This record gives sequence, C-alpha cells and structure tokens, in this order.
Amino acid sequence: MIDNVRKDLSGPQAKRWGPYLTDRQWGTVREDYSPYGNAWEYVSHDLARSKAYRWGEEGIGGISDDEQLLCFAPAFWNRKDPIIKERYFGLSGPEGNHGEDVKELYYYLDSTPNHSYMKMLYKYPQQAYPYDELVRVNRARGKNDPEYELLDTGIFDDNRYFDLFVEYAKADANDILIQITVHNRGAEAAELHVLPTLWFRNTWSWGLDNSLFYDNYKPRLLSSNRGDVLVEHKKLEPFTLHLEKKAPLLFCDNETNLQRLHNSPNATEFTKDGINDFLVSGFEDGVNKYAVGTKVAVNYRLQVAGGGSEVVRLRLEATGLADPFGDFDAVFDRRRCEADTFYAGLQKDIASEEEKRVQRQALAGMLWNKQFFYFDVDQWLKGDPAQPPPPETRRKSRNHEWKHLNNADIISMPDKWEYPWYAAWDLAFHCIPFAMVDSQFAKEQLLLLTREWYMHPNGQLPAYEWSFGDVNPPVHAWATWRVFKIDQKNHSGHGDLQFLESVFHKLLLNFTWWVNRKDAEGNNIFEGGFLGLDNIGVFDRSAPLPTGGTIEQADGTSWMAMYSLNMMRISLELALYNPVYQDMATKFFEHFLYIAGAMENICGEHSGLWDEEDQFFYDVLRTMDGRHRRLKVRSMVGLIPLFAVEILDHELLEALPEFAERLRWFLDYRPDLASLVSRFQERNRGEKHMLSLLRGHRMTRLLCRMLDETEFLSDYGIRALSKYHQQHPYVLAVNGSKFSVEYTPGESDSHLFGGNSNWRGPIWMPVNYLIIESLQRFHQYYGDDFKVECPTGSGRFMTLDQVADELSRRLVALFLPDEQGNRPVFGRCRRQQADPHFKDYILFYEYFHGDTGRGVGASHQTGWTGLVAKLIQPKRPAPKHSPAAESKKPSVENEVLMKGLS
Repeated sequence: MIDNVRKDLSGPQAKRWGPYLTDRQWGTVREDYSPYGNAWEYVSHDLARSKAYRWGEEGIGGISDDEQLLCFAPAFWNRKDPIIKERYFGLSGPEGNHGEDVKELYYYLDSTPNHSYMKMLYKYPQQAYPYDELVRVNRARGKNDPEYELLDTGIFDDNRYFDLFVEYAKADANDILIQITVHNRGAEAAELHVLPTLWFRNTWSWGLDNSLFYDNYKPRLLSSNRGDVLVEHKKLEPFTLHLEKKAPLLFCDNETNLQRLHNSPNATEFTKDGINDFLVSGFEDGVNKYAVGTKVAVNYRLQVAGGGSEVVRLRLEATGLADPFGDFDAVFDRRRCEADTFYAGLQKDIASEEEKRVQRQALAGMLWNKQFFYFDVDQWLKGDPAQPPPPETRRKSRNHEWKHLNNADIISMPDKWEYPWYAAWDLAFHCIPFAMVDSQFAKEQLLLLTREWYMHPNGQLPAYEWSFGDVNPPVHAWATWRVFKIDQKNHSGHGDLQFLESVFHKLLLNFTWWVNRKDAEGNNIFEGGFLGLDNIGVFDRSAPLPTGGTIEQADGTSWMAMYSLNMMRISLELALYNPVYQDMATKFFEHFLYIAGAMENICGEHSGLWDEEDQFFYDVLRTMDGRHRRLKVRSMVGLIPLFAVEILDHELLEALPEFAERLRWFLDYRPDLASLVSRFQERNRGEKHMLSLLRGHRMTRLLCRMLDETEFLSDYGIRALSKYHQQHPYVLAVNGSKFSVEYTPGESDSHLFGGNSNWRGPIWMPVNYLIIESLQRFHQYYGDDFKVECPTGSGRFMTLDQVADELSRRLVALFLPDEQGNRPVFGRCRRQQADPHFKDYILFYEYFHGDTGRGVGASHQTGWTGLVAKLIQPKRPAPKHSPAAESKKPSVENEVLMKGLS
C-alpha cells in the first residue's frame, strides 16, 4: 500500500497544487467595475455567492492548481443559517468601526513547504450565524469603542459549535487526499451538511480568445457511473474526485445570477448560487438533474453526536487509481510523519515546546497565505468584449498609470482575507521566514517584483492593489541580501549569485527612481510620502500639506541610507566574482555619505534632522517661505536611522583593492562627510569596519530613549510612538487649525488613512525585527565590552547583542503563556485563554497593543508577523563574561566609548 507514497515530491510539479485560493475575492479592486472605485460595495459578501468572479476564486481552507483552473474547498451548512457557508464573512471597511475585519474563527495549523501535508481548523456555530447583529452593533460603535467580535455574540456559549479540521496529503503531484473531520463540541447531537465543492474558475464568459488563460472553451464536471466526479478540461489531466462514501452530487454552473443581481434574464439555466438555493430555499431547479456543470458539491448530511465526531474522505487524482482509499491512511500517516520530521530538524535546538508550537503555526500561516494573484490592469481598464463596457471614468481611474502590470503568479499575501493582495514591503519581510523553510520560493518572490511585468518602466515597484503607485519603504535590497545569506547558509556556503545579480540589476532602476522622484530638491533628503507608516505623523504625508511645502522625512532619508548600504554590500559580494562591481560599490558608498551629510545640514549650518536638545531624529517641515520647523513627534520615524548600518570585514577590503583605494581617496578628499557618520577608517579589534548614520554617542542617546519603559520599550517590544505622548500630546497650530499626535496603544482613534491602521503606539513586528538586526550588527563592531543600560534607569547593563536578545524575548512573549497561563496576544478573552479547544490555536495579528500585547488589526497577518518564527532561535551559550556582569556598570573604557565614539 505504501508504494503510492514513493514520490518524494521534490520535482518542479511538487507545488502544482496548494492553498492558492484566496480567503476573500469580494470587495477587492480586481473585481471592482464601479464608476468611482467603490470596491467594497461593488461586490459585497451578500452578492459574492451569486456573481462569477473575473480574476480569482475564494473558499474556506481551499486548494487549487497553480493556474487556478480547478478549485476545491469545503462548504458547510448547519440548517439554521440563511445561506450555506462557502466563504468567510467580515465587515467591509466602511462597516467596521476600525475598518475591515473578518468575523470568523479559523486557524492555519500546519503545512510543509511543498504542501505535501496541510491542516487548518474552522469553527462553525450550530446556531444561525449572526450576520446582521455583527454589522448593526459594529456600525453603531465609534473609534473609541472596541470591535464587536463573533465571540462577543455568545454564539459559542455552551460549546454549541463544530470544530472542522480540513487536512490535505499528496500521494503525488496530481494526487491529493482530502480529509474533513467534524467534532461536535456541544453536549447534544447536531446536524451538519458537509459540502466538499469542486469548481472551475470562470474563464469562458469574457469573450477573450487566444490569451494565456481565457478563451471561449467551457470545461465541465460530470458524474461517473460510480457516483464520483469526473473533470474534463483541455488544459488539465483527466482528474477524478473520488468519494469514499457516496452521497448526492449537486451540480450547477459558475455563472452570474443576473436575475438576482440585476433583475435581468439569466444567460444560463444554472448559476453559481444554485446549490445554495437548492439546499436553503428548496429551489429544485437550482441544480442540474443531468449531473453536469462547472461547479459541484457533494451533499453529506451528518448527524453528529454530542461530543462525537465524523470523518469525510475524498481523493482528487489524475492517475486512474482502481482503489483510491486502499492506501489512504498510509499516505496520510507518511505525510504527517514527514512534516513532523521536517520541523523536528528545523527545531532540534529549541528546548521550549511552546516556542516550537508558535514557530510551526507561524510558518504554517506563511505557507497557507500563498495565493494565485491574477490581474491584468490594461484589460481591467478596458473591460471585456463579452461584458458591458466599463464606465468612461475608468480610463483615468485607480492604477491607470500601471497598464503594463500583468500578474498571474503564486504570491505570498499579508492576509488572504484582510489583505488579499501583495504589498511590496510586506513581501520583503515575508521572504525572511520563508527562507528558513523554502529559500527557493523566497528568492522567486523577490525576483518576481522586479520583473518587467511588475516593476513600472520608470523603476518603481508596485506598492499594493489599492494604489500601485503609492510608495513603500525600499527594503527589497535588504531582503535580497538577507535571503541570499540564509540560502547560502542552507547550502553549505554556496550562494546563488545569479539570483543576487538579477535582483541587483533591477534594483539599480528602482534606486534611480527613488533619487529622481523622491528627492524633490536634489539635496539627498527624501520625501517618500507615508512610507507604510500610515497615520504616524501630524499630517497625511501622501497628501498635499495644509501648510504647503514639503516634509523632509527622517524615515524616508534613513531608508535611502539603508538602501545605499544594502546595494553597496551586494555590489561587494558580486565584486568578489566580477571586479567590475567595485565601481558600483563605490557609487553606493559615496551616495550613503552624501545622504548622511545632508541629514546633518538641511536647515543651515549644524542644523539637520537630529535634534541635539532632545537627542532624537525628527521630520522637518519646510514651508513655502523657506522656513524649517522640526515636527517633534517621538516616533518610529526617529528610530529608523538605526537601520542604516553595515559592518565590513577587513579581509573583504583586502580582497577588493580597487574599492579600498577609492574609499581611502574619497575619505581623504571629504573628511567632513567621513567624520560625520562613520568609524570606517578605524578597525575594531575584530578587524572590522563600520558604516552607520549614528556615531557612538548618538547611538547610545537614541537607545537610551528607545529602551526607556516610559517611552518606547514595552513588555512586548518597541512601540511605534513614545508613551511620553500619552501625557504630552504633540500639537501643531497651522493657519488657525490644530493638528495633534497622541499615544494610542491599540486600535486607531483617527480617521487618517482609515481602516484598522495605527502607528501611534502599538508594536509592529517588522520594524522591531529591523531594530534587532541593527543592534546585532552594531555588536559585531563594538563587541562585548560596549554596554548600554536596559531598561533605561534599571541599573542593568547589557551588550548590544544581549539587548537584541531581550527584544526578541519580549516579542516572542506575545504568543507564549505567561505565569498565569495566558497568552498576551489573546488579551482578556477568557475562552481563548483557557478553553482547551481554543487556547493553543494561535493567531498572528497585524500589530499589538503597546501596553498589554493584545493582538489588533488583521488577525491572520502572518505575512510580516510571521517574522516571529525567525526570532525563535536556539538558545545560544552564555557569554564569556558572567551573567552577573549585566547588572554592573560598564567599565571606564566602555564609558569612554559611549561618550566619545565620534
């Protein structure tokens, strides 16, 4: 029986099938054909069951092939709901008091990198789902009120719900075993329809011939003589969906119900919502009695005993098995065992079982959040020949400057419900944990955004679907270098130079775009807009300022300094194999110094972004009359200069003598720049050189504020805004109006940028991760003799490496049980904290309450919060010095370093 598991699934087809269905296609820009860009309203949750999608498909815990031609997902009906549960419900942006918000409980629990084994959990109430109540109550709440969640409705009281575990195991690339296990957590028996559903993405209704995916050919699903489902599609093998236990097959078509949506005659007899109407409304003509269509559901009507369970097993395969369930258990056991073995190897040096649990679920979420993302902007703007023409306003509507963009790939999403579209800087962070388990996929993702059908001809990277032209922080080079190094380590020191060189060449265009488009005055000070930090400042930095003029951004400029150093380091690596890259390394070295010099002197002599009185970096408002004013908001903006640091081994310079000679010449020629930012001309005792925006004194002053628990340091990481502003809001009076910034540790109380965005106090994982990496690099140069007080005022001194470890510990603690057994991420929710069927299923939120650590925002934001998987590292041996030394004052030599490293 085990012979069918002999495939190792390591070939190019291994990932052909995966979790590529999105969790939400409705309410997206892709499906929005409204005149004025009302994406949330054009296709709502209510309309979604009746409208055939143009660009992708959605489902609960579903899978598809990598071109999303054929899709599978389970649906459910408790016989109480007004509709069958085919998709997750949530509030649209305008409906939620803190923006869009999924109102379901589901968890991604496991996955191997090639999806040979996957597992997820969906919790489905046995009573009627409170759709109207969730909308009504949340709509009545204001920005200062908490969100009204599904658990708040009481629908899970008395355990009247089903735990639905969905598992997949591959016997081969085109042979997928499916197991759905239903647990009745209540005391009484309850009825449930389990509806495994198979359907084709609609590729035939748009009137486009000879394109990559679309033509007028209409595939079909039909019943076999044995009661299974046969798949006929000219671009697919002849798949069969085998049913272990035969049940009624309900066929319809993946076609729009024009009658319901537009009160117009239907173009086809059977529509997308036919199965729903047949079950819920008893509309017998909703399904095709001739057992053929483009959508089919198997109707398992189960009576599940109180506290009992039932299992549904299916197999989707294209190999023509005579006995599809003879080896079913053996295949599942083998794939589960392989998954356990894989993670046991990854986690072999991690002692804590809880940390292993958190890391494995974080990585599972990363792997489940892959999505087939299809979007041809030019075609979207023009409309389709077989559909009504789009309104004239579309010609100049959202993303009309991105007509070249044509995406049809498997891409990592931040959150397949709340953010079911890629975002440039999110994706860069995703690639770090991905590189731990699948460095090839991480490299492919970074390459993808630089391809000519993604990157704008002018060199800009696409930001995100809502507005591809917005500007995200330039972290692509950083991610490229980090993934290269992780991949190099994974392959015993052999780095993928072709990958590094390919991305580097495209990033040359992107770097030039930044210099030409975001340095308005050509003075090496950058105005990148909101830069992913949304509402952190006094103004919307992407909109015209009420004061006029521009904001000289400490973060935008620091990001570009970091970008320069990243590009320099990549150049140096490539120069070891091709000396011509030494020229490029010199160029980026000089550009870094020019940026650093500009940060020192934008407002006149000795007056820059650094405020000597406050010992902090601030944005500077430059008004139309030429005046400059520091915007004294103590925020993450002022900590980002930490990120611009690079350490070079002296032996690297010896291996690249042309580069070293040019550096010496430049530093001699421009000592004013060299002395401002760098100890580059001095080697430490470890034969290393450092480039940084921060001299030793400034770094220690910045860390003094960052590690102060009354300011930035929380029990769970670094806050985005200093807690100082809780009692001392920053207020700016302009032209009779007042603009203010106040510390807000949780949900946003501001309409600035809308949605659930808030950078005015909570803890965000990606910037915390960059802080930790930066401290580790500083430690490489300064070593163990250099210590800072952590927390500030505690009398406890640590090396910078130990500070990095302490921040990692605090961030990981978000997800671990504390002394009372509570996970901070779950806040005060007793069921999530104590219920054995909830407490070990972890959610990875978008950000975290700055005081309590409670999860806030998107609840499955594994994208960048998945970085926690990288922070959970094997415990390192204790430092050579006694741990007791941490509590002692630094040595006299260290005090000299702290005060005088300039």
